[in-house]
Amino acid sequence: MSQFEALGLSHVLLKSIKALGYETPTPIQREAIPHVLAGHDLMGLAQTGTGKTAAFGLPIVHKLLAENKRPAPKTVRALILAPTRELTNQIAANMREYVMRSPLKVTAIVGGASIHIQKRHLAQGTDILIATPGRLLDLLERKAVFLDEARLLVLDEADQMLDLGFIHALRRIAKMVASPRQTLLFSATMPKQIEELSRSFQHQPVRVETNPPGRAADKVRQSIHFVAQTEKAALLKSCLAERPGDLSLVFARTKHGAEKLMKQLVACGLPAASIHGNKSQNQRNRALAAFREGDIRVLVATDVAARGIDIPGVSHVYNYDLPEVAENYVHRIGRTARAGAAGEAVAFCSPAENHLHRNIEKLMKITIAVASGEPGEDEGKARGKGRGRGQRGQAAKQGHRGSAKRRAQRDGERGGQKPAHAGAGKSKRGRQNDDNQAAARHESAPQHAKNKRPGRRPAHAEAAQSSKPANRNRRPGRSSAAA
Repeated sequence: MSQFEALGLSHVLLKSIKALGYETPTPIQREAIPHVLAGHDLMGLAQTGTGKTAAFGLPIVHKLLAENKRPAPKTVRALILAPTRELTNQIAANMREYVMRSPLKVTAIVGGASIHIQKRHLAQGTDILIATPGRLLDLLERKAVFLDEARLLVLDEADQMLDLGFIHALRRIAKMVASPRQTLLFSATMPKQIEELSRSFQHQPVRVETNPPGRAADKVRQSIHFVAQTEKAALLKSCLAERPGDLSLVFARTKHGAEKLMKQLVACGLPAASIHGNKSQNQRNRALAAFREGDIRVLVATDVAARGIDIPGVSHVYNYDLPEVAENYVHRIGRTARAGAAGEAVAFCSPAENHLHRNIEKLMKITIAVASGEPGEDEGKARGKGRGRGQRGQAAKQGHRGSAKRRAQRDGERGGQKPAHAGAGKSKRGRQNDDNQAAARHESAPQHAKNKRPGRRPAHAEAAQSSKPANRNRRPGRSSAAA
């Protein structure tokens, strides 16, 4: 008897599992599958790369096969929500492998693809629908699909969906799903918002935890280089040149920064591609396929794409820019050391990012090994040193304008003034992909007005128009601290 058979899965599923080469359940699979089969609501806390998709996917297929029924036109029997296109497509690919010896139908719905083709796919009904919230709301409003027969609801990477501002979309969708239902929630981190989400969506959920929230997989070796921002590119090129045969994933903070860095790597002869919000779905798919096949060895990405990359063999993750949100560091480095393999996570930290480094270590309750350099002084402290009274006064003004720059950044991320420079980091609410924007259109008018200020030009339009830094008081002759 295999260990999967001991979990109570059907013979049809066991044949698929054997064909896929699965031998031993991972901890999250071993803990979660029995509870899902028993019909319990479940909150699963596990890092990326631990087999979460199989932990909910296998028992869902088992339960649907046991019901021995077909979906009615435009209806869904099980709904799985994910934050990004890439993750949605990856889950769908896995689910199709699980159902390959059954009559069950799997459909994936994401933004950036033809909505008319998606409507045709849904017209005959589907057993398992995997979707991003924004596009699903579009289809619900067009009455292309109905959720009142969906008895299984899965929220995968729930913390990322909250970070991307999907909470209102999730609440609207949940009201349309059948009741009573079984709800499964999976997350790599455990902020307070996840607990609140669980209380709203679940009934007496069983909590399954394989790793403490905020901890990376055990086989990820982490290190950090303290380096000036202007020297990061040269250091990255040197690191990549030392390992020409490895698959390396590089994270940049902004779309513009990711594209610029990718072009720098290509210019020096390194086979690289990029995925970020400015890329079309076809461009993203081609880049991921080339990376998966080894045609390119370096993929530069932003956080939005992090959750969808499930590629075995990624040996190194480089945090070229440290993330503004500490939890995203955990998600980033989870792209390596997947399925029990070993991997390395290398971070580059400039003096301006010291506070981000401290936040990461505080979250993970570790001290990251220093590979080179020493922590430089924080920008604010450095401004005030070695100056006379007049200079200190000028520094205070510079610091004040620096605060204004940060306010301008926040305004830009909320739909107002563009950040003071194109490389500025974004907050949780600022990292929105196409599906998040679609979800925002369905929110209430006050919410819409709050996040999309009328009369303000989009940040990307201003970036194309001018590269000048933000002017705090909007008066000619005054430059910001970034000038």
